[in-house]
Amino acid sequence: MSDNNTDEPSEYPLGKNPDQVETPTGKTMSDVTLESLADGDVDAADIRISAETLEKQATVAESAGRSQMKQNFQRAAELTEIPDERILEIYNALRPSGAEKEKLLEIADELEEKYDAQINAELVREAAEVYETRGLY
Repeated sequence: MSDNNTDEPSEYPLGKNPDQVETPTGKTMSDVTLESLADGDVDAADIRISAETLEKQATVAESAGRSQMKQNFQRAAELTEIPDERILEIYNALRPSGAEKEKLLEIADELEEKYDAQINAELVREAAEVYETRGLY
C-alpha cells in the first residue's frame, strides 16, 4: 500500500477518501478516471478490488457493529488471492450434491494451505459437515 493509506479508514464510504483506496496494481481511486482509461493507463486489473480495501470495509463494518458484514468482507478479502476459475470450481463443488465430503475437505485444505484462506476453509468444512448431516451427498 502507498504512504497515503492508513490502517484505519477515516470515514465511510471509503470513496470519500479516494487516495486511501488502492487497487491490487497499486493505483488509487484517484488514478482510475475516464481519461486514464481512454489513454490506456487503466485496464481491467486496475479496477479489481484489493484485499486491503475489503479489510478496510471490514473495519468499517465492525465499527458500525455489523459483525456478519465484517465476516463477509474478510472472506471476500481472502478470495482475492484465488484465481477466478478456481473460485468457480469451488462454488460448483459447494452446491448440494456437487462434491463428496472428502473432496470438500480437500478443497478446505487447499484454501488453507495454498491461499492462506482460513475463514473460507472453515466455511467449506462447515458445509461438508452440514451436507453430511442433512444427507445431501
